[in-house]
Parts: sequence; C-alpha cells; structure tokens
Amino acid sequence: MRDAASTSDEKTVVIGAGQSGFSFCARLRELGYLGDITLIGDEHHAPYQRPPLSKAYLLGDISLDRLLLRPSEFYPDQRIELKTDMRATGIEPDNKTVTFGNGTRLSYDKLILATGSTPRTLPPGLSGGLDGIYYMRSIADADAIAPEFRSGRCGLVVGGGYIGLEAAAVAARRGVKTVLIEAAERILQRVACSQTSDYFRDLHRAHGVDIRENVGLEALHGKNGSVSSATLSDGTLLDIDFVIAGIGILPNADLAAAAGLDCENGITVDATCTTSDPDILAIGDCACFPRNGVQLRLESVGNAIDQGQLAASTVMGSDEPYRAKPWFWSDQYDTKLQIAGLSTGFDSIIVRQGKEASCSHWYFAGDDLLAVDAMNDPRAYMVAKRLIEAGKSPPAHAVSDINLDLKDLLKA
Repeated sequence: MRDAASTSDEKTVVIGAGQSGFSFCARLRELGYLGDITLIGDEHHAPYQRPPLSKAYLLGDISLDRLLLRPSEFYPDQRIELKTDMRATGIEPDNKTVTFGNGTRLSYDKLILATGSTPRTLPPGLSGGLDGIYYMRSIADADAIAPEFRSGRCGLVVGGGYIGLEAAAVAARRGVKTVLIEAAERILQRVACSQTSDYFRDLHRAHGVDIRENVGLEALHGKNGSVSSATLSDGTLLDIDFVIAGIGILPNADLAAAAGLDCENGITVDATCTTSDPDILAIGDCACFPRNGVQLRLESVGNAIDQGQLAASTVMGSDEPYRAKPWFWSDQYDTKLQIAGLSTGFDSIIVRQGKEASCSHWYFAGDDLLAVDAMNDPRAYMVAKRLIEAGKSPPAHAVSDINLDLKDLLKA
C-alpha cells in the first residue's frame, strides 16, 4: 500500500450515497487518505440502511433516525463532503469531470460509482399510469406505502421473491387482506430450493396471505385515477386498493455505459473493483465482478460493505482481489432467514430439523457444500458460513444427523 501522504492533493468523488458508497468513504479515511472526499446522493437523506425499509421501518418499529448509518456530524468530522439531492447526468473520463442535473461540475482523480439499482417496473400498458402502485427501494417508497397498510384494505403483491414476501408479511400483520401472485411455478424459485419455498408458503398462508403461484398479472383497472381491481392470468378479477410490485431490480449502469465503460449485467469490474477506466471504480449492486471464472453481481448489504472497503484499499494502492463471502437475510413475521453462500448449481438438499420451529436446508453439488438457508437457526447459519468460507464440506450424512452437535463439523 502506497504512502497515504502522496494522496493529500487528490480528489475522490463518490456517486451514490448508499451502503457501498458510505462504506468506501469511511474506510478510505480509516486507511489514512488525506485528499478530498465528496459523497453524492440523489436522495434527500444522508446514507441509511435499506433492508429495514420493507420490515421494521414499514411496521413503524424503528424511526428514521435509526435508519441512518451515522449521525450528521460524522461527515464533517471525517472531512467527507456529503451532497444530497444531486443526480449525476454525465461523466467525461478524458478530462475527469462529472456533471450534475443542477449544473454543477466536479473534477476527480478517482471516481467511485456506487449507483446501486432500481426496481423493475410494471409495463406502462399494464399499470395504465394509475395511482396506488408502489415499489420498495427508498425511504420515500416506504413512506408512500405506509398509509395503505390499514386493517380492512385489500392489497395485491406482485412477485414472490424476498421483497414481495417481506411486504406481504408487513401488510398481513397490519390487517391488510393480502393476495400475493407469482408467475413462476413457485415462490422463491429463482433463489431457493423447493423446500425453502414450501417453508415460506406455509408460513404466509398460516398468517392469512393468499399465495397464488403460476399466476401472472394481466391488467390493472382503476377508478378516479387509482387502481381498484386486477385481472390475473387465470381470469380471476380481484378488487384491490393498492399494488406492491416486487419483480426484481436492474443495476444502474446507464451513466457508466454512456461514458464508454464496459457494461454487461451492470458495470464490469476486475477483481480490484476497477472498471475499464483505471481511474473509475464500481461497487455494490451496480458492479459485475469476477468470481470463480464468471462475472456476477451480488445484491446484498454484505457485498456492498465488503466491496466498498476493498475499493478503498485499491485507491490506496493495494492490488488485493475481492473475495466475495455471500450472506443474506430476510425477516418475515417471527422468522429470521439467514443465508450463507450461493446455491447456484446444487443437485441435492439436506434438510436438518432443529429445535421447535427452526430448521436449515443445506445445498450440495456432489460432495461440495454450496450454501445454507437457516430458518430461526443461527447456529446452523454460523457453522455453515464458517465451513463455506473455509472451503470445507461436511459429509451429507453428518449434516442430517440431528444428534450431532453442528460445531463438531468445524473440527473435521
């Protein structure tokens, strides 16, 4: 790592004030960077946590100030210039300048793209420009949805991924009559095994959510400019008061692509988070990085934090490669799901029943442990996470032995 004093006259600009942008700035100062750091966000708020938006914040269990990653004084104390309500409109790599919608132009020595992602939206022809259709990505989104969550209301959730399921859980807890539709054969089909789908289908139905799989949305209808009913692909007509669409996200790569950077499924970076321009890095949801010989994106808080910190080391002269340690979580009702690893390519599942309502699903490809879904089973999660990060795979028969203390798997 180079002498931090050599960076005293440099300017680092970070576009995107989410988890990854914040983590980069904080880590860069920790590493002794002496130059200017400017952190720019297009929202009104200082950097905040996004995962609680569809859970505790929407339920009213935590306030806005508890969402913030740091109090306001953190930024001047760390000599991080935080600019909010600013949207970048262009990058000029040849003269190292970023332009913004308000006319501001900023020069940089290093530019960090932490532009995140945007929810996929329903087709315009389907939504018809009606009010009462919501997406979940920001504080503004959660604040807009919250008034809809009243007892006696009828809500339609489109999409059976984790965002849709979390929104359905909050709606049901608020007394909303909730229907969730999933166009695929089962909920969580893209991200989890059928056993995990079964677990969460049963959980939601036990709380009164009407889950309909292999059913899509054909049309939305309105009265007085607001959604009032929905036609489903099986011909069902539902009377509803609002819609929440959780149909995936898209990486925000347009700014990078317009600047001539390599982009495919996000902004293409190498193992040090550097783009095709050596003075521009990309981190978080928008970055597509190499792992095990393929390029992929990870949409998670853990990835955002780790890439932000790695990119800070890169700016300080390190060539250490990024080694992703995937982990995720989801809170639904009184169930905490913790996921370690990536399950892509699995060919068998070991179901381990824990105490009371806890259980875990272990994904194997041959003899290799790939990932674990742990439901209210933090011990299974922690053991699996350590095994996966160490590259160790326990015998499947040992995992299925409920009389075996899971910690013994770490001794092998």
